[in-house]
Amino acid sequence: MKRLMIGVIAMAGIVFAGEAGAQTWPRGMVKLMVPYAAGGNVDVAARLLAEKLQRDTGQAFVIENRPGAGGLIGSEVVAKGEPDGSVLLVGANGPILFAPEMAARRAYEWRKDFVPITTLTLTPLILQVHPDRPAKSFAEFVELAKTRNPPLNMASPGAGTTNHLISEVMQSKLGASWTTVQYRGNAPATNDLVGGQVDFNLDQLSVALPFVTTGKTRALAVTGAKRLPELPDVPTFVELGYPEFDGQTFTGLMAPAKTPEPVVAAIHAAVTKILNEPDTAKRFADLGTRAAPMEREAFRAYLEKEDQSWVPLIRKLKIQLQ
Repeated sequence: MKRLMIGVIAMAGIVFAGEAGAQTWPRGMVKLMVPYAAGGNVDVAARLLAEKLQRDTGQAFVIENRPGAGGLIGSEVVAKGEPDGSVLLVGANGPILFAPEMAARRAYEWRKDFVPITTLTLTPLILQVHPDRPAKSFAEFVELAKTRNPPLNMASPGAGTTNHLISEVMQSKLGASWTTVQYRGNAPATNDLVGGQVDFNLDQLSVALPFVTTGKTRALAVTGAKRLPELPDVPTFVELGYPEFDGQTFTGLMAPAKTPEPVVAAIHAAVTKILNEPDTAKRFADLGTRAAPMEREAFRAYLEKEDQSWVPLIRKLKIQLQ
């Protein structure tokens, strides 16, 4: 009898939790806003997340790509959206932290206009060149960048992205200069690199890896404290003596400010469950990135640290959105 009562109580708890989840989880279709073109690092993470959330909740999750202005256009839609969990931002360093600092009009401020939910992934970057270019090592790349006339062309996925900021630091530190061509996302930037319209770029591992492994681009260096298992022969900037060039791209999930606490908690719980699944970790790893869920306060602290590291550089270099 005692065992039976325990079982009944346990089942009641499960039913109650299920009802609570139904009450706090956003009802109807949920839109995941990606402020970049389809096919890039952020878009890939959003699509995998949407697939798993739809599986777990039975609700419809749709991706909307709104590129432009360094991610400001799509991100501002979420910042001004209904604070009920029906629209969420899947963003990255650029649109969350950097683009508002570079715009003529401050569209939003992450501390005031968003509720950080969790990181989704952390992704290292690769310095890669078109295989027809003569640079076969980082040292040769530096020499080429200093002597090439006309200057090298670098494909950036957008002004103020981590890719762009590291490139600016590189020019300052190396005493070199190149022409930065701004694109609306990783995919079009990498497509032009593969096609030979530009000479090199700094790209997320998740986007660059297929092209590096098939010889369509040549990797010269990677960010991170140690070499990547996917590219064991490619040195890190740190071991090359340039720790200033280190950085990574995060993808993170944000809700509009004033989204009710129970809704945010329900979303966080559902997303972190998915990110902790072995299948999710493997799928992200196969794509060249790392599933990296954080608790909400840890994510906020991470954003503060990234803000303090990079925003002063944006101000110093007076980087502006074009």
